[in-house]
Amino acid sequence: MTSTITTTTTTATAHTEAALLDLGTRAFQGLGLPPDDAADVARILVLADLFGLHTHGLSRAESYGERLNSGGINATPDIVVTDIAPALRVVDGDNGVGPVVGMHALRAAMEVAGTCGIGMVFARGSNHFGPVSPYSLLAAEQGYASIIGSNATTTIAPWGGGDARLGNSPLGFGVPNPGGRPFLLDMAMSVVARAKIRAALKRGEAIPDTWATDSRGVPTTDPRAALDGFLMPIGGHKGYGLALMVDLFAGLLSNAAYLTHVKSWVDAPDEPQNLGHFFILIDTRRLGSTAWLARRMNDFAAILHGSPAVDAERPVIVPGEIELDRLERHRAHGITLDADTMALLQRYAA
Repeated sequence: MTSTITTTTTTATAHTEAALLDLGTRAFQGLGLPPDDAADVARILVLADLFGLHTHGLSRAESYGERLNSGGINATPDIVVTDIAPALRVVDGDNGVGPVVGMHALRAAMEVAGTCGIGMVFARGSNHFGPVSPYSLLAAEQGYASIIGSNATTTIAPWGGGDARLGNSPLGFGVPNPGGRPFLLDMAMSVVARAKIRAALKRGEAIPDTWATDSRGVPTTDPRAALDGFLMPIGGHKGYGLALMVDLFAGLLSNAAYLTHVKSWVDAPDEPQNLGHFFILIDTRRLGSTAWLARRMNDFAAILHGSPAVDAERPVIVPGEIELDRLERHRAHGITLDADTMALLQRYAA
């Protein structure tokens, strides 16, 4: 009955950031998370939606909720942060929700970098932690440049291989710009995320043959065959090598699972994934004044923006510009989420 009532929420309704943060927090509290942890999850997922990354936004309440309800994720983890060296810490996430573990790691990295000028945090015992760019933005707003990565469920075949052995591990960079827009680069190691292929299947659309292969390793335009096959890495063998390096840092060095040791949240939703993340933060205030950094960042952007566009409709942009445009627009005018996501959030919140 509840689902029938809540799906009457029209997709034309624009919701404020504050309203979505409140609803998201209450929804994850309804799934058993303590208030502060629920707020951490909502903060990351709502930022993802504000960036326009809806496949990694509040719609994740579905997959997170299924695993919380099945016991595959610990709703009340005992997260432990351990000092390893003056600028190095390790976070044991105790199989908590990914954004909860991620926020613990981000706060630890900011604390260490604030003290030492640079800080590195490895996290283990985690799960899918959302996109990288929300963490990079939060760090940049506090004056920290960042390199952040996570490993993931295996969806990519080794270069020249015939089965999935490594994950579509995201990697992101952020550089603050005091008084202006930070640079934010957030990318996965495949040409596209599996979520885009699932969305194409749902819409009944074909996909480009550069996105994925079928189960035999042959490029395909059929999204269903692609979901049974493998994602294609960016840059061919170079993307394969980069994906391995992210997993070495996020999985192997953090003492988390890596490569095929990572459990699939689809195939084994009731088992811990033991994903790993890494956060490298630099306190840019140690390098120079905020005026110094702003001047150099604005000049950097101006050099790129000044390049004549080949297509007048597509001027040169810098990393994160599209997402930050969406963030400003959504904060000013609200954001629309699909009815199914709103219904699910309202049901959990109730």
